[in-house]
Amino acid sequence: MRTGVHVGLCLLGVLTATCMAVQFVPAKTYEDWWAYKETLHGSFVPGPPFWGLVNSAWSLCAIGKRQSPVDVNTSQMVYDPFLPPLRLSTGGKKISGTMYNTGRHVSFRPDPLQLVNVSGGPLLYSHRLQEIRLHFGSEDGFGSEHQIDGETYSAEVQLIHYNQELYPNISEASRNPNGLAVISIFANIGPSPNPFLTRLLNRETITRISYKNDAYLLHDLSLEDLYPETFGFITYQGSMTTPPCYETATWILIDRPINITSVQIHSLRLLSQNLPSQIFRSMSDNSRPLQPLLHRSLRGNRDPRRPTRRCKGGNFRLHVDGTRPPKTVA
Repeated sequence: MRTGVHVGLCLLGVLTATCMAVQFVPAKTYEDWWAYKETLHGSFVPGPPFWGLVNSAWSLCAIGKRQSPVDVNTSQMVYDPFLPPLRLSTGGKKISGTMYNTGRHVSFRPDPLQLVNVSGGPLLYSHRLQEIRLHFGSEDGFGSEHQIDGETYSAEVQLIHYNQELYPNISEASRNPNGLAVISIFANIGPSPNPFLTRLLNRETITRISYKNDAYLLHDLSLEDLYPETFGFITYQGSMTTPPCYETATWILIDRPINITSVQIHSLRLLSQNLPSQIFRSMSDNSRPLQPLLHRSLRGNRDPRRPTRRCKGGNFRLHVDGTRPPKTVA
């Protein structure tokens, strides 16, 4: 079947430069069928333009109408003053988990026995944190999947949650309505690093996941440290940015970036997407191209008519269970 897909692409004329020399070698699992950059080292692994063609279950990647990421034009955003603040619940405890080099992302997955939930904002249900992914570029100022008014960022941290009130696990949630919630926090190069990223990206930790499938256990992380002290957010309905591109995600884009240092971003670029026995290929530029917004609405909790107004009051802070909410300032 996969060879047939390759031949079909050749007939379409989209792989003419490689059809003579490259075979579409069967992958071990569906998960091996895709990459952010086409791989031509003896076999063809399809990049984003081909995701929806190599597997019928991934057709939404090619024909979907609510795909992500997008470029957010804030002039089209609808101000919704009734959006409540985001709420984080960790049971009053710091979190532990495992950081992985998946070959495509730096991924942090919390201990499955520990509940980390988010609610509020546009979310009608409580969503459980499943994974934190890092997207980053090979050059400063580029690497985020989303853009805001055409502006890119050096990195994008995505917190992926599933609706634990309606579905038993993320696999079930990802295929069904109101299944997923993804909070995106952008990062730019700056001198004062975010404390949560510092725990993830210090030398002792990051050198433990240099190659694909490497993993390292981390303890006592304060997830609230990842968020800016004050922020607004923009929300829209979209999809996951990896196959099968199910259109079941509520995106929440934090509009104030955090800092990542030059040393930290450089250490990310030294991570290999391959095994130690294979040629080094940097994991950087692990982003899907922008998708059209089409007729989807954008909502935000900051008034676009007053863009210079500072975020003040409880609606512009993360509410953490077990702490006293900040006083609202008029």
